[in-house]
Amino acid sequence: MKLLECVKARAAWYEITEQADPNATYVHGEPLSESDISQRTALIAKVKKDGFDQAMEEAAYTWFNRFCALRFMEVNGYLPSHIRVFTDENNAFKPQILAEAIHLEGLLEDIDIDKVFTLKEANKTNELYKYLLITQCNAFKKTLPGMFAKIEDYSELLFPEHLLNDDSVIAKMVAMIPEKDWKDQVQIIGWLYQYYNTDPKDAVFANLKKNIKISKENIPAATQLFTPDWIVRYMVENSLGRLWAEGHRANDLIKSWKYYLEEAEQEPKVEVQLAEIRKSFAGMKPEDIKCIDPCMGSGHILVYMFDVLVQIYESYGYNTREAAALILKNNLYGLDIDDRAAQLAYFAVMMKAQQYDRRILTRHITPHIYAISDSSQVNQFAVTYFCKEREDLKPAIEMILKEFTDAKEFGSILNITPQDWDALHAHYDELEHKDYLVSLLSLIQIAEVMSSKYDVIVTNPPYMGGSGMNENLSNYVKKHYPDSKSDLFAVFIEANLRLLKPNGYLGMITQHAWMFLSSFENLRKKMQMIDLINMAHLGARAFEEIGGEVVQTTTFVLKNIYTKDYKGTYCRLIEPTTQQGKEDMFLSRENRYTAKQSNFSKIPGSPVAYWVIEKILTCFVKSQSLGKVFKLLAGTSTGDNTLYQRFWHEVSFNNISLYPDNSKRWFPCNTGGSFYKYASNSATVIDWENDGWRIRNHINNKGKIGSAIRNREYYFRSGITWNKLSSSNFGVRFVPEGYISDDTARMIISRSLEQQYYLLAFLCSNVCQNFLAILSPTLSFTNSELERLPYFESNTQGVFSNIINLSKDNHFQSLIDVSSFETSWDFVRHPLLPKRVGDG
Repeated sequence: MKLLECVKARAAWYEITEQADPNATYVHGEPLSESDISQRTALIAKVKKDGFDQAMEEAAYTWFNRFCALRFMEVNGYLPSHIRVFTDENNAFKPQILAEAIHLEGLLEDIDIDKVFTLKEANKTNELYKYLLITQCNAFKKTLPGMFAKIEDYSELLFPEHLLNDDSVIAKMVAMIPEKDWKDQVQIIGWLYQYYNTDPKDAVFANLKKNIKISKENIPAATQLFTPDWIVRYMVENSLGRLWAEGHRANDLIKSWKYYLEEAEQEPKVEVQLAEIRKSFAGMKPEDIKCIDPCMGSGHILVYMFDVLVQIYESYGYNTREAAALILKNNLYGLDIDDRAAQLAYFAVMMKAQQYDRRILTRHITPHIYAISDSSQVNQFAVTYFCKEREDLKPAIEMILKEFTDAKEFGSILNITPQDWDALHAHYDELEHKDYLVSLLSLIQIAEVMSSKYDVIVTNPPYMGGSGMNENLSNYVKKHYPDSKSDLFAVFIEANLRLLKPNGYLGMITQHAWMFLSSFENLRKKMQMIDLINMAHLGARAFEEIGGEVVQTTTFVLKNIYTKDYKGTYCRLIEPTTQQGKEDMFLSRENRYTAKQSNFSKIPGSPVAYWVIEKILTCFVKSQSLGKVFKLLAGTSTGDNTLYQRFWHEVSFNNISLYPDNSKRWFPCNTGGSFYKYASNSATVIDWENDGWRIRNHINNKGKIGSAIRNREYYFRSGITWNKLSSSNFGVRFVPEGYISDDTARMIISRSLEQQYYLLAFLCSNVCQNFLAILSPTLSFTNSELERLPYFESNTQGVFSNIINLSKDNHFQSLIDVSSFETSWDFVRHPLLPKRVGDG
């Protein structure tokens, strides 16, 4: 990234390294000013503490955030001086602030007009522009402190050079992003931030492939994902909007909410319960509603929450100016572990407020937007000073410091102990406000936000599987969130429910794995005691920037109450393959279902199978599960397939055996491969010489046994096999005697050959495909998914025999097809070639 390169270039000019002399007074033979010496010393200390790359990255994003903010404000006329800093009135890259420099006295706070004249007369245009930009940034330190805290120490030292060049970061920002895209569209800053994170994110995932876990510094880059606007509107309108509509006449508001879903028609007894609940909302005032996004990123969700809150205030009789100030004071809260994202979210919320009240910045209202910090940022002297005259407050402070030890890594999933927050704030107000107390006050404020309860929670949490978590994070979620530990998005479902008031609403967009996978079964059981109001089941490609089938998502709204026999509304949007297509289907009201949550528990594992008809539910209720009839087997993990597996034609055919033989090295291997039905298409062999002694003694890169030998007693037996993971459909095949299974393919062993063929017919049928679409739409077919399949054998002998005969015939025809490929064990001649005399 060019901006980072510019920052590093400035650091190089000042000879900044971890080993640099912090007391140097010259660089490159040139003397440094007192200010430069002080800033350079501070920067070297920062580099020694956090590392060179981290220090440079922080400085680069600081300037990135501020350049984006200045551009947004100049386009929308929000700069107090009304003088553009990057362009002229025609949006050409000719900074108006340079042309008007000598007239800025009285318009730009703290400007040294004599310095302006001196630089201008000396024709030092780049230096003048640098001075004007820094002065403009510092002018916002009182009105927008969350974005423009006074630039000091090394930040100014690393100010990018040559910003007036045609290839500079600012010039490209002006040229590449049309001015209209900045007009009242503060969300653009979120898109730019995601773009800024592209390279760090790519680096994180490249490291994951090398088994390098995600460090706490890289969690934001790895998990930042900008939520599509229509999904944000769906979540907010159906949570915050619904909360207000529950107890107030809001027909006009509902008509304006494009993505609001009317409640499903309920049974009379349910309707009576709901009517009682709605009465409790009738006395609610707009000021009473507490909303939070605990993973706010750059603030996209908070911004739309602000819009809906303004509508609610206006419907209650407030004007927009009053509403804007009250929302900042009373309603809106946001948290994130990423400092730079928190800066942008703060700025986005303040610019949204500015849209409704042009004088909002002069009112000096600080929104409840926080970057979560850990207790290492708190000066111990501050704790001593704070508790000096109030020993009774010391236990609370010590508890906060303890619980925030790793807060920068764990973020909003921390369970913070409530304290007497009024007493803590009152005592702080009594003290002389020393600079070293600021970090302690900030931690108290964040702790209060994280321990409070909310009426509305809306968020897009981070997605990170257990394999990506570092050891510290993994241990924490295993201990505190055992039912959702498999992925951070699921952990956040539980954490958010803890923050939710009774009758409060939770809107989220997550991966849809929690709806189906056995690893989330306990989480589903918890969630079935909470009303699932509605859902837009998105499937793959809900995000334009994510291709393929990897991230399959769902967005939903829960209400923190249990209403027996409540019917939720479900929009099935998995078929469209574009973000726009899914939105269009949602608005067209196609593919909508209503379902009782209580029906989900009728299916083994309680998947959220909202589309299932009564006949299918009956199949699950009245039949026994497959796992109770058959033994499902996991295969062997070699530890390194490149060492221990080959294609059969890569080894000597004389060294392959179809039965246990200590004189042979290679044996047929049942392994995952391309989709196929009925006949095995495996062309792989496995090294099982001397009962697999090489695999059994395989040492991994950690110096430990890296293989896992499973179900050895079933080796070389015939059975049914399938691929554990699939990129398409579920393919089941008959495996003859003589094979060893690896872990990419699973096996079922039956009592008899007849039963084996009957099972093969069932598993290859469309009926089974429909059952699996309920139990495992994620294309993961582990034993736990198949064990839950409903299974019953026909009692009618003729039907039973007929199914077996058809299955055998399908297997035979499939064998003929497989054998027509040269990679097949039984290949003789391609079927399209004419037969020769003597061919069978």
